[in-house]
Amino acid sequence: MPGENLTREEARERARLLAVDAYEVALDLRSAVGTGQENRTFRSVTTVRFRCTEPGAATFADLLAPAVTAVTLNGRALDPADVFDGSRIALADLAAENVLVVDAQCAYSRTGEGLHRFEDPEDGEVYLYTQYEPADARRVFTTFEQPDLKAPFALTVTAPAGWTVLGNGAQAGEPEPVAPSAATWRFATTLPISTYITAVVAGPYHVVRDHYSRKLPDGSVLEIPLGALCRKGLARHFDADDIFTVTKQGLDFFHDHFDYPYPFGKYDQAFVPEYNLGAMENPGLVTFREEFVFRGKVTQTSYEGRANVILHEMAHMWFGDLVTMEWWDDLWLKESFADFMGTFSMVEATRFTNGWITFANRRKAWAYRADQLPSTHPVTADIHDLEEAKLNFDGITYAKGASVLKQLVAYAGRDAFLEGARRYFKRHAFGNTRLTDLLEVLEETSGRDMAAWARSWLQTAGVNSLTPLATYDSADRITELAILQEAAPAHPELRPHRVAVGLYRREAGGALVRYARTEVDVAGPRTVVAELAGAERPELILVNDDDLTYCKVRFDEGSLATLRAHLGELVDPLARALCWSALWNLTRDGLMPARDFLSLVERFAGAESEVGVLQMLQAWARTALVHYAAPAWREEGGRLLAEGALRELRVAEPGSGHQLAWARFFAQLASSPSDLQLLGGLLDGSAKIDGLEVDQELRWAFLAASAARGAADEAAIGAELARDNTASGERHRVRCLASRPSAEVKEQAWQAVVVSDTLSNALAEATIAGFDQPGQRGLLAPYAERYFAVIEGIWRERSIEYAMAVVRGLFPMLQDDSRTLGAADAWLAEHADAPAALRRLVLEARDDLARALRAQERDAAAE
Repeated sequence: MPGENLTREEARERARLLAVDAYEVALDLRSAVGTGQENRTFRSVTTVRFRCTEPGAATFADLLAPAVTAVTLNGRALDPADVFDGSRIALADLAAENVLVVDAQCAYSRTGEGLHRFEDPEDGEVYLYTQYEPADARRVFTTFEQPDLKAPFALTVTAPAGWTVLGNGAQAGEPEPVAPSAATWRFATTLPISTYITAVVAGPYHVVRDHYSRKLPDGSVLEIPLGALCRKGLARHFDADDIFTVTKQGLDFFHDHFDYPYPFGKYDQAFVPEYNLGAMENPGLVTFREEFVFRGKVTQTSYEGRANVILHEMAHMWFGDLVTMEWWDDLWLKESFADFMGTFSMVEATRFTNGWITFANRRKAWAYRADQLPSTHPVTADIHDLEEAKLNFDGITYAKGASVLKQLVAYAGRDAFLEGARRYFKRHAFGNTRLTDLLEVLEETSGRDMAAWARSWLQTAGVNSLTPLATYDSADRITELAILQEAAPAHPELRPHRVAVGLYRREAGGALVRYARTEVDVAGPRTVVAELAGAERPELILVNDDDLTYCKVRFDEGSLATLRAHLGELVDPLARALCWSALWNLTRDGLMPARDFLSLVERFAGAESEVGVLQMLQAWARTALVHYAAPAWREEGGRLLAEGALRELRVAEPGSGHQLAWARFFAQLASSPSDLQLLGGLLDGSAKIDGLEVDQELRWAFLAASAARGAADEAAIGAELARDNTASGERHRVRCLASRPSAEVKEQAWQAVVVSDTLSNALAEATIAGFDQPGQRGLLAPYAERYFAVIEGIWRERSIEYAMAVVRGLFPMLQDDSRTLGAADAWLAEHADAPAALRRLVLEARDDLARALRAQERDAAAE
């Protein structure tokens, strides 16, 4: 549509002209229920009060809607056909003070953008929720859709009587009956907030209530009503007590450290279906994907992950909601801080005290991958338009930015960092900021040159490698230990790093422990660690011990030999996680054969105490097998890995999270007749493994593996749905059906995702996941050429969220040969004028493929 992709220049010009005083939004959602047209719409009436610095000027408001019934500007009726083009409403001859009223018919969403409508197959109930970031509020009401035009919002919703209806503000009074089966809810006007964090949740949700109170320094008491919501069908699985426990711990932590009381009144948390994201920080009404309501047994890592997301979104109440970036260039001002503060608060305030291990092992892996793609960018990015903004919710903005902040805390000091945050909130409350605003307060509190630090860490791209180089005397003592810093030629910046260097040796009994440690400021290509001169020869030198900085750790030859022989004897779990991460980076970079990494997993993963690290190792091992192992060795490697997984499954502590992790991993690898027979026996009860509870979620995992290997047919999948006739069960069914090894099945899945537009976002993602099976390369080969033929049309015709899922999910990564690489290069060459965001997705996938081919060559050379 013309004008749908708002540019930064347009937003700046509109911000120069306008100041928004208030939004009044009235939604009528009665059309969400009952029979009716296939493409349902709802009525949206918006009143916007705003000022213009240049009376007589022209601008536009944003609205994505099938139809506009009426537009009135300053009492003057405008013809919708003249002023509305499908995405923008032209506004001419503005006054100094203006009132815009738009009456529109907006569309319910099936892609998780705007106002999403979900009908529960279990009981037929309808559930609604909104998701707007970065710019989908305009699918629900008329707006000036950019983060720096903040305003108070007053919301009114008419919906079926008996529903739960929530907005950002507290409910004002009781719902007012408007018909025998409908009522109108009114909500308190919010404080000034950006359009993308306004929210509505409506439907027959299951609701649990609680309360938080805190005495403030001035003697007053802060009262925060708490709510937790999920679909009725999930109520029996909903552990709201644990959610409230983490919520209260987080509120205590942030009040203790931010010295700015939570400003948005109530704090509801809604777990909603078919959600595209992990969660969204709407003030007073945070939304989460309902997969955080666990339907079966999960490992402690899943609970830790949920706690981290709860606290991440809570940190946004200050970083992002109270103080908001001016434009998406500075998205990091909220996401990097929330990602860092989520782990920081979790470790210090909850039972998940090992959160930094997960951060080092999992979050940083995401950052390292993103920072080595051709699309890498500085933490402070150059975002020209909304499509680019959509793609910048990536590993750089989140995980690298959080890692950089962890480095900043080491560089500037914890107290200076937190005091800077406190001044930042008070100075810019309910306003918008840029990078310079934050640097200003941090310079005040730390006394450090933040501009120089920002130039190195925030305004350049790429990841440095740090390698130890030691020399020894005849008595086996260190004469000199240096750290060598390298950077990729494309991003040559050598940064200042505050790092810890640990020396490790094996003690009696074989334990590998640290016996010396020092911190040093690394700068330039070579830094001498003078403090460790004279230390006894170590068996392992670990640069970036304790994970203070953001870098790729390399090893000297002796250290690498130690890890190959004794990795499982490394006692400290964080040090062990850092070594695993470094070994994985060596594998990704083609410096270690994939089979060597898989051998290390086979030998040492069973002894890994941290279940989160174990699950990450299992994910890396599967990637190494599927993408990085030499094709001629894959079958043998898969057999060895499956045998090892089954061995560990049988010896794992009964009922433990480790046992569950090994069971799921074994299912992913199972391919031999005996493996598939065991999965079938675990499903029908004829086989048992002591302590392993095969609950409904694990049943689907076993069935999905069986279906992909041709050992479970459509009837078996249908029978499983009869056991679990729920929304979750339907997603599993769709995935299992698409995973079957049949040319007819693959064509049906392709048609459902690419040709038809009837699937919801969740079912499309399930179909894509089932379609793309590593053991079915031959069946998938014909779709490589078809992929490149359709993606431009998909991008043009579908919503960006759906198009991103298709372009990423259907890229022919499993056709890992030079022909596919050539096809990707040809498409990029022939589509130089394609949308930049689409080209970025293809370029990233192409780079992953090229990396896989390089790793396969390295692995083949090891034969």
